[in-house]
Amino acid sequence: MAIATQIQEHADIIGADGVHVGTVDKIEGDRIKLVKNDSGEGHHRGHHHFIPLGLVADVENGTVRLSANADVAVTLEEEEGGSSVEQ
Repeated sequence: MAIATQIQEHADIIGADGVHVGTVDKIEGDRIKLVKNDSGEGHHRGHHHFIPLGLVADVENGTVRLSANADVAVTLEEEEGGSSVEQ
């Protein structure tokens, strides 16, 4: 079964280290759209960020587990247009 079909809306997303990264809004293409509340601080607050599906290691009991630790995963988040949130 494809990993994207196992990911449910409002599922928790955690890093490989078990730290909360975000909450699934929905799947859009090859990315997970995070709820707006998980959009960070400053100019990142109030809009959606995205995590590439390629970072998903597994879905366990409804929780999305990433292959990267949380502190690394958040640096790989993307804006809607695909640019890095770090820019």
